[in-house]
Amino acid sequence: MIKVGCCGFSIAKEKYFNKFDLVEVQKTFYLPPKADTAKKWKEKSPCSFEFTMKAWQLITHSPKSPTYRKAGIDVEDANKYGFFKPTKEVFDAWEKTKEIADILNAKIIVFQCPPSFGETKENVENIKEFFSSIGKDFIYAWEPRGKWNRETIREICEELQLIHCVDPFKEKHVYGKPAYFRLHGKGGYKYDYSLNELKELRDMCEKDTYCLFNNTAMCKNAMEFKEMIS
Repeated sequence: MIKVGCCGFSIAKEKYFNKFDLVEVQKTFYLPPKADTAKKWKEKSPCSFEFTMKAWQLITHSPKSPTYRKAGIDVEDANKYGFFKPTKEVFDAWEKTKEIADILNAKIIVFQCPPSFGETKENVENIKEFFSSIGKDFIYAWEPRGKWNRETIREICEELQLIHCVDPFKEKHVYGKPAYFRLHGKGGYKYDYSLNELKELRDMCEKDTYCLFNNTAMCKNAMEFKEMIS
């Protein structure tokens, strides 16, 4: 089964719920919503609707990231945040992420890493300690965007039972089920996929695949792709 949706509510929620059965929540990455807000999203969604969500950036991103400023987050000790560091601050951020995931009944949580999070001994050790410590209540999708050896990615995902999350037009998925594709636009965020490109995407999908569009034409492209696979 191929599931299709957008990274974020690209249109009004009521209209979105009528068009799609899946959304990847983005607000949880910048600054998690209040529990009551998440409850309202869940209550207003159809019973069959599925939420996936991004983990809070305090887990994955350094405070040097511009996304901290965008979210209005100011921290006292920058060394205690991001890159899966084994600190109280990072694990507190996980507990908040988990709280919202439980409310939304989200079974997949996406950990998108910045390009600056590359393959180093410390980063490998941190990611292994983090995922070994948080339990198996969810399916974890890891999107490494830094410089990583493909075999290292496969080994980490296999050891920790993570999904290797990719943009299939840019990188090949090497491990994990279901496949989880995040489509960022072949030429960048300001992009509109052609029908031929959507046919390519269809051919790249595995038996069980999540396809989440994250480009300016995300709603249009997601609808076109949903109609194509139906």
